[in-house]
Amino acid sequence: MKKLFVLVFGILLLGCTGTPEPKTFEPDWESLSKHEAAPEWFRDAKLGIYFHWGVYSVPAYGNEWYPRWMHFEGDKTYEHHLEKYGHPSEFGYHDFIPMFKAENFDADEWADLFVKAGARFAGPVAEHHDGFSMWDSDATPWNAADMGPKRDITGELAVALRERDMKLITTFHHAKHLQRYKDSAQEELESQETRRGKFRMSHYPYIEGLPPVSEDKELKYLYGNIPEDQWLEEVWFGKLKEVIDQYQPDIIWFDSWLDQIPVEYQQKFSAYFLNEAEKWQKEVVIVRKQDDLPLNYTVDDLEKSRKNRLEPDPWMTDETISKGSWCYTENLEIKDSKDVLHVLIDIVSKNGVLLLNISPMADGTIPEIQVGVLTDMGHWLGKYGEAIYETRPWYTFGEGPTKEPEGHFSNREGFLNLKYSWKDVRYTTKDEIIYATLLGWPGEGEEVVLSSFTTDSLPEPLKVESVTLIGREEELIWDQSDAGLSIKIPAVAPDEMAVVFKIKI
Repeated sequence: MKKLFVLVFGILLLGCTGTPEPKTFEPDWESLSKHEAAPEWFRDAKLGIYFHWGVYSVPAYGNEWYPRWMHFEGDKTYEHHLEKYGHPSEFGYHDFIPMFKAENFDADEWADLFVKAGARFAGPVAEHHDGFSMWDSDATPWNAADMGPKRDITGELAVALRERDMKLITTFHHAKHLQRYKDSAQEELESQETRRGKFRMSHYPYIEGLPPVSEDKELKYLYGNIPEDQWLEEVWFGKLKEVIDQYQPDIIWFDSWLDQIPVEYQQKFSAYFLNEAEKWQKEVVIVRKQDDLPLNYTVDDLEKSRKNRLEPDPWMTDETISKGSWCYTENLEIKDSKDVLHVLIDIVSKNGVLLLNISPMADGTIPEIQVGVLTDMGHWLGKYGEAIYETRPWYTFGEGPTKEPEGHFSNREGFLNLKYSWKDVRYTTKDEIIYATLLGWPGEGEEVVLSSFTTDSLPEPLKVESVTLIGREEELIWDQSDAGLSIKIPAVAPDEMAVVFKIKI
């Protein structure tokens, strides 16, 4: 009887104290700073995939900014639109929506591909600058569930990804959606160049006679032509709240122009998301670009660029699989598998995470050339993923002659043109193992000397116990001295894209 009493009392006590009340984040910077920006699962994940796919994929011309540039006389996108579809006053961006059918989209097939590629999280561009929502929305009639595909794209993907134990990322680019012209909006503008500059903080330009200035109540929601106070509450925050409530994303990522959103709304969103995550008992991540949100509770993101040094805090790069547009366009040039893989390896060695963009066609087909790159990466990660996943940086990110440029997006061409070789080495570590990844194959009989192991370079004495080449079983000839760690390269390459030495200390 006494034992039964103790058992029942224990159960009652657990019932009272077992689940802690969610802590509350207030909408102020001090309170928000208590959130851990990069939880362990995010640091372990290393690779995520997202996709620029929406109404802008229908014209498949220029890039995902088609809905902006189609309105500017003299622009090549305007000329293309005029020739193929007619004047934008007669065929507006909204007229593409019925053509966006996504008839070949299969959430399970996409999720399987992302798993095969080695990604640990994935998700959509939930909304680009264009005002079309890729989820089932009540905040706007312009959404994929009610128009175009007439399917809840985000919802279908969320289910498919979680069935495969993947995390969900949703990205938001809609801070640029609002038309911000104030009293000068309708002034006579002297030239196209002036007009571009005048409208640089808004995606759609205010040009008389074109759909973005329409008084139609529904079109105003697509083109961002509504009062700022209403837009901030109903559109910017309202859409974020919908996605949070309906899909419980693990990561919310923001594009640029978040600095155009008033601080009180930045804080309002942050507190709402983090408090909801507490209720879900999930560790979530907020990613931002530039200096748009404080870094004490968010992760820094660099577009088409990356750090050229080891960083103490985790960070992210958003990079695309193509050499040009983020969305699908005809004749889109795709990067070599090796080059995309090398970007991932370089980022991970510097405490970063890669968010890789792919470009599906409007009908929901992922082109075979892109599938090939993802498959190649997944094949490599299947063999050598222990040097990537769940690793942490060593005291140095690496060595070799190839250096990344300073700066970020402004130097994107410099990053795009980088080519690594086997002389470029990147390090990661896990437990008593150091992984040295060579970004290429040196060739039979070559001697590799890892200079980061020189006595003068090491922060503390280190004794190497063994060196193996992952993928090959034969013993290696190696030597540790004050001059570094020298390794004799065997006859056969386990992989041509990159090879990994597993160094036990």
